[in-house]
Amino acid sequence: MNVHEDREKILKKLKIGSEILYLTKDECENIGISRDRILELVQDALVAHGSKEYEMPAKIGVHPFQEVFFHAMPAYVPSKNAVGAKWIECYPNNPEKFDLPQTTGLLVMNDVLSGCPLAIMDSTWLTAMRTPAVTVLAAAALHPDAETFGMFGCGVQGIEHVRFVVKTLPKLKKIYIHDINEKAMDRLIEEVQPEIDVEIIKGKSAREVTEKCEVLSSATVILKDPLSVVKSQWISKGQTILPCDLNTFWDPKISLDADQYIVDSIEEHELFVGMGYFPDGLPRIAAETGEIIAGVKEGRKHKDEIIVCSNIGMSVCDVVVGREIMDVALERGIGRRLPL
Repeated sequence: MNVHEDREKILKKLKIGSEILYLTKDECENIGISRDRILELVQDALVAHGSKEYEMPAKIGVHPFQEVFFHAMPAYVPSKNAVGAKWIECYPNNPEKFDLPQTTGLLVMNDVLSGCPLAIMDSTWLTAMRTPAVTVLAAAALHPDAETFGMFGCGVQGIEHVRFVVKTLPKLKKIYIHDINEKAMDRLIEEVQPEIDVEIIKGKSAREVTEKCEVLSSATVILKDPLSVVKSQWISKGQTILPCDLNTFWDPKISLDADQYIVDSIEEHELFVGMGYFPDGLPRIAAETGEIIAGVKEGRKHKDEIIVCSNIGMSVCDVVVGREIMDVALERGIGRRLPL
């Protein structure tokens, strides 16, 4: 649908320029968009990114405390008539200190032709969905025959990674999980195991999970100084490692020595280097994740390659998923119209 037809469709549901649609966290979460649909949308966003059919500056941020960040994440994806920005913050101590989520935020969607804001929505669910979708799409592109998957971190992101990964790795036989909080592991198994046919196993240690799995991911905390929980000597030929937490969880030597180091956004990773992350330096980058998904660049070249694919989150995915949420909400009469 071209941008003019698209605007006319929105105008039938919303008075552009005089009102906006407001959607709560609950409304976004229960809007009825399936995980399969999320995978389709995120794949479209990654293909657009890999084909260079987008506009997305590197995320900028502020840091009131050393361990926290706020990020402003704008993007425009022409193929989806999707333009907007996410304002998101990460406070790792929130669960313990305030009984609040580590990550919260808002997404604003705009009209491409006039620039007027169309919708403001909670972005917690959206972020929890698009992040694992990127991981598992990359896993399928880089390691499609994997029979074992390991997940470090069993919070919201860990839970969703386990839900999503069975959709893109059809040969999976076992999923290993690990978290310093045993209750989090128990909660993940209790919540997800009834939904999937692949066995979920609590790893006794980070080393055990690392050594038993072909594909590994981590969604823990994001810190400037690497924790190096997983040691380089535990890594084997042919493994695919997909961090969502920059270089926090893994020994930096793993990425520096990898046969291929792939990132979702070169510009954003370079920005993080300037902010003090990657103190050992950014490894040489072979490709961006979207280039692999779009078929612009080759993924795994041989079975013994060690590949690290670092995905820290791109707003092209946010605005594409956000556009879908807005469209469904307008169609079904969900949310509130607020005057501008």
